[in-house]
Order: sequence, then C-alpha cells, then structure tokens
Amino acid sequence: MKILVLNGPNLNRLGKREPEIYGRETLEDIKERLENLSKEFNSMVDFRQSNHEGELIDWIHEAEDTGVEGIVFNPGAYTHTSIALRDAIAGVKVPVIEVHISNIHKRESFRHTSLLAPECVGQICGLGTVGYDLALRSFLEKK
Repeated sequence: MKILVLNGPNLNRLGKREPEIYGRETLEDIKERLENLSKEFNSMVDFRQSNHEGELIDWIHEAEDTGVEGIVFNPGAYTHTSIALRDAIAGVKVPVIEVHISNIHKRESFRHTSLLAPECVGQICGLGTVGYDLALRSFLEKK
C-alpha cells in the first residue's frame, strides 16, 4: 500500500513556529515516525511539503495516476481559503483524511471552517502530531 502524506504552507517551520500551538516536533520527526509505522504494515509513505498551492494540487492529481491508495493531508492555512484544493480533492478517487495539529475549532473564528472537509473521508484535529499517525493507521489497517 502506498500512502501520500502532504503538508501545506509553513509546516516546514514546525518545531520553530509557535511551539506553544504546534509543539517542538519537526516535520522530519513526523516523517521518520510515519515511515517506521508504514514499515510495520509493509507499506510505503511518500512524505511531501510545499508552501505553494499549485504544487499541492499537482501532487493530489498525480496520486490518482501513481497507485496512491490514500492521502493524509495537513493543508495548513489553505484549509480555510482554497477552493482550488477542495476541487482537486473532489476530482480524484483517492480518499483524503484532513489533519491539523491544533484544534482549529478552538482557535480564531476564521479557522473554524474547512473548505476541504466536505470532500475528505475524515478530519482529525487537536491531537497534536499523533493525528498524522491516526490518519495513516486508518488507511493501513483497512488494507
């Protein structure tokens, strides 16, 4: 099984950016943990990050053509602004689980609405970086 893990804008700054909200763990720490988890299931994780909306859209489209069976996606601030990402998710047959480190529903009101969630099979938020593990495990255990 091949799972794509996508990370949106500013997530390359994890561990440095607002650690009181996002913690001290880096994106590399999360990547290593997910790669180890996927090995337990004889699966593969393709882990990517971009600060560019178009690149994220291209990767979502590409997923359908390259045998990806699920996408774990932390879209960052694009969650609340990107109709283009919503359309990309709606336009592929690959299931997507939206992940957020913080609880977007307890933060500023503009963060309460996800434009992507209606097109995703699920949303995990507020559990810290373990949300990535739970989303990945959800795909791997359905195998």
